[in-house]
Amino acid sequence: MDFETLIETMSPEVCASLKRAIEIGKWPDGRALTAQQKELCMEAVINYEHRFIAEHERVGYIDRGDKAKGEVCDDSVDAIDETAEKPLKWQH
Repeated sequence: MDFETLIETMSPEVCASLKRAIEIGKWPDGRALTAQQKELCMEAVINYEHRFIAEHERVGYIDRGDKAKGEVCDDSVDAIDETAEKPLKWQH
């Protein structure tokens, strides 16, 4: 079975199981994931979610629609100025 077929036939339960394995670093039976297994699991989850899950429900989604200019998630070209001083905002 090739990677494309694997992603097309993967169930939501399998995707959830892979995400959990990545999160805790081990398989459901307790065996540790190797670095290669973790990488392949992440690739599978990303591909599965890209095909079958709405963008706003995917792992790592950041909602930028309601952010005001200059807030934390603003990645516009204007906001990326490495030389400009940026004041710290302390919150209590």
